[in-house]
Amino acid sequence: EEEIEPKFKYQRLENDLKTILNADVVTCTAVHSKFIILGTFRGHVHLLDHQGNSVDSNLNNNVSHTHQVAVNHIDVDPKGEYVATCSDDGRVNITGLFICENSNNLSFGKCVKAVALDPDPRARVRRFIVGNEKLILYEKNILKKLKAVELCAVEGNVLAICWQGNFVAWASHLGVRVYDLNEKCSLGLMKWEMPLQTRLENFRCHLRWANEHTLLIGWVDTIRICIIRKRNAIEASSKNLPVYVVDPISTFQTSFYICGLAPMNVSQLVVLGYRKQRSETFKALRPVFCVIEYNLNSSEEICTDSLTLRGFEEYTVNDYSLECILEENRYYIIAPKDIVVASLIETDDRVEWLIKHSKFEEAIDLTSTHSGTMSVLGVGRLYINHLLTKREYENAAKICLRFLGNNKALWEEEVFKFVKCQQLRSVSAYLPTSESCKLDPHVYEMVLYEFLKFDVCGFLNLIKEWPCQLYDGLAVINAIHDNFRKQNAKELLESLALLYSYQGDYESALRMYLKLQNKDVFELIRRYELYNVISKLIIPLIDLDRELSFKILLDKKKIKPEIVVNQLEQNPKYLYWYLDSLLKVDSNNEFQKRLPFLYAKYDREKLLSFLRHSRKYDIQDAYVICEHDGFYPEMVYLLGRMGGVKAAEALNIIIHNMNNIEMAIEFCKEHDDNVLWNSLIDESLKRPDKLTTILNGILDYVNPAVLLNKIKSGFAVPNLRNALTTMLCHYNLQENMLSTAHKMQLDDYFDTNSNIVFLQRRGLLVSYDQFCHQCHRAVLTNNSAYHPLVGFKCGHIYHKWCIPSTNLYCKECTSIIGL
Repeated sequence: EEEIEPKFKYQRLENDLKTILNADVVTCTAVHSKFIILGTFRGHVHLLDHQGNSVDSNLNNNVSHTHQVAVNHIDVDPKGEYVATCSDDGRVNITGLFICENSNNLSFGKCVKAVALDPDPRARVRRFIVGNEKLILYEKNILKKLKAVELCAVEGNVLAICWQGNFVAWASHLGVRVYDLNEKCSLGLMKWEMPLQTRLENFRCHLRWANEHTLLIGWVDTIRICIIRKRNAIEASSKNLPVYVVDPISTFQTSFYICGLAPMNVSQLVVLGYRKQRSETFKALRPVFCVIEYNLNSSEEICTDSLTLRGFEEYTVNDYSLECILEENRYYIIAPKDIVVASLIETDDRVEWLIKHSKFEEAIDLTSTHSGTMSVLGVGRLYINHLLTKREYENAAKICLRFLGNNKALWEEEVFKFVKCQQLRSVSAYLPTSESCKLDPHVYEMVLYEFLKFDVCGFLNLIKEWPCQLYDGLAVINAIHDNFRKQNAKELLESLALLYSYQGDYESALRMYLKLQNKDVFELIRRYELYNVISKLIIPLIDLDRELSFKILLDKKKIKPEIVVNQLEQNPKYLYWYLDSLLKVDSNNEFQKRLPFLYAKYDREKLLSFLRHSRKYDIQDAYVICEHDGFYPEMVYLLGRMGGVKAAEALNIIIHNMNNIEMAIEFCKEHDDNVLWNSLIDESLKRPDKLTTILNGILDYVNPAVLLNKIKSGFAVPNLRNALTTMLCHYNLQENMLSTAHKMQLDDYFDTNSNIVFLQRRGLLVSYDQFCHQCHRAVLTNNSAYHPLVGFKCGHIYHKWCIPSTNLYCKECTSIIGL
């Protein structure tokens, strides 16, 4: 079961008190803010300080202030100058602790159970009340003689008295009364329920004023809270009734017998209780000290502590008592052989208890809202130690982040605690890495070394996440080399790549990435513009990713093609890929002369297209390559480009090696050379099956009669009839086309001529507002002789003498002459 946080802390009084109790027994006590006064079974009265040390006073120096038997009751005036004691020896002593003035010794010859001094600080013990068979008020007159006034009749004997202001509460054998000193009357009797199998007077009645008008009564196992109030108008209308009335506002029973009570706050009491049950050996159980919260006729125990007092098993309910100093929330638990002080637990005590019971979050909340000697940071550091002890390393790391803030010294101190546990990995995610709180590089290096040893993936993540300025990169690189493990090669190589790049050693970083086959190498090259570095790493880059490599290599601004070509000399296929791609972005590059050989070796389909479109290669070298590999179409094209005899050689290849008459015909058409046509015709005569094909192909290029005349009589030509028919149809078609074209040309000529003649003969309007564009004078004037004019189709007019007779064009717009 979870232990409940205590409300009180307990301290046993020792020192001189211990000596007193070894020889005597406490029967009653009075507590003042300055001291404690004990009455003992032997009739002695002792003055002690709050630590239990004896204090020299008149009580020690005068035997007349002691009693012959047990002291029944002690009361102290508010100023702490006088003390009143009573006993079964019938005596009442009023003693000045340090002065003899106003001291009195009264003898009644009867048992006196209660005495009370005037609570008014100004009274200076002028009045006091004694209770035996009567309730008597003693008051000094002007002559300083005591005058006794009987206040009230008593049912039996006065068992207890408690005086506050003008009200005196006292208990008798029947119940409790409150006497009004101003009204000089009793406010009534509150009868008490008689206990079973015993008498009411066998239990001490415990009276306590919580304030001027609130009375607390605890007797047997019942507690009653009473308010002294003025009667209302209706109540006051009755005659012969006191102004004040005692109004019980709450009455409730407890599970134990009451040994004393005191107020704690508005609705809570502190109660000392004697358990009704007995132990298995029929001895008394430990007394209880509890806080009770009360409402109307109900109550609830907030907390209950069992007290281990010396000799508790032998005590009865009347052997205990409770005193208090309300201003200090301090309560004195009195037993015959022991005195224990219960104090409301303070912030420091609560924090200490919470820490002791591992309730650190509650302790942190408490220290943050209440001032105390321990700071929130102090509790937080103890919390870290606790979590480390419990091996909750992750939670301990979170607490570090929560409380250490930007305190570099504290961080370094706490981190070394994780070092001892080999749990730097747990705190790594929470270490400060900002410029405002950067720890010693050695701290970060220790974390990295631990990750390197136990968690290589975590090591790589830290290298990625942490700024490289936090630690010595070269030291970490050396540590990797010293602890390199093949099973973690991938992570370690990537870590080396990152560390080398942080150090500016980009070539080493690139080599690590290339060993990893990690495509991040390309991003590294672009980010840091490492184009000079990659000149010796071109082949590995292409091995890694040809497309990404060529995006870099094909940019001449980043790396020159001659560098790439030089590096790729040892790998023809890579050279072919590069030059083929380079051709697409730069059709005028100087390395095209290498492509015929590379196309012939790796991609012949592109060879002929390249030969046709490029002029940056050596034709003779290309022909040798094609001839070596028997690439006839390419050879034909190259020989055709050479022209002359080489063209005839190309035709010969087409006819004899490629056996492609159609291609031969197209070749002849392309070059349109009579020698080639004659060679083709001569070859066709040797191959009658191809003769008709050639006959159809030479139309529009060679006169068919040339071929037909060479055909010998009786020479069998397959499909000759169809070929001749086609040839004649083609001839007729050509003739018709020429005739039609000629007719259209003539018609167009005559139409155009008619239009020109018409336009030349058409008149041109000349008005008076027009002027000559040469002399800028009007071309027409009134009453003037006739002036010949020259007009152009553009509309400009000139005087005839303003332009040369040989000039047929307008000077303004070069339009041809019109008039």
